[in-house]
Amino acid sequence: MRIILMGPPGAGKGTQAALLVDHYKIPHISTGDMFREAIKQGTPLGLKAKEYMDAGALVPDEVTIGIVADRLAQDDCANGFLLDGFPRTAAQADALAKILSDLNINLDGVVNIEVPEEVLLERLTGRRVCKQCAATFHTVFNPPKVQGICDKCGGELFQRSDDTIETAQNRLKVYNEQTEPLIAYYSRQGLLKRIEGDGEIQQVFRNIVKVLE
Repeated sequence: MRIILMGPPGAGKGTQAALLVDHYKIPHISTGDMFREAIKQGTPLGLKAKEYMDAGALVPDEVTIGIVADRLAQDDCANGFLLDGFPRTAAQADALAKILSDLNINLDGVVNIEVPEEVLLERLTGRRVCKQCAATFHTVFNPPKVQGICDKCGGELFQRSDDTIETAQNRLKVYNEQTEPLIAYYSRQGLLKRIEGDGEIQQVFRNIVKVLE
């Protein structure tokens, strides 16, 4: 099974990725993992990526695409893979199409997990962290027994700056701007599978498997 998994921040993409790679026994390939592995192995592209990352700059497309091509050609991808975080743009999608064509393989589907924005904002802004022991809670999904107080050590709970409504709204705006062209791109190819992600984890997983098979 060869899948691209897409979904906005807070959609539960990480949870579903873990279930899918276990179900299909395929590698989970994320850009971050690929960069770290290429750097660890000291490949020419890995060293080039490290230069940009050390400087705090974005790794350019040609380097990212080269690393993806190297990764997909490895033996553990022979029976499939789950791509996560790539492609992010239509140009990267074109490059991926060429990589797959060169390897003589086709995608089975592009899964887009869709969740209403108000639900995403609730998920993204509900996290609370203990100042003392760093335990994590959620105002809706895992609330503390006493509001604002850590169950484990009695410390004060706070909201991290990257969990505020403004930050969450901006993250969703950037994601939507980036991925809208990709959704259209894969829709035109008949590969896009839209999945309602506002539901119970196992049900969402079953729905994904159903559309892929």
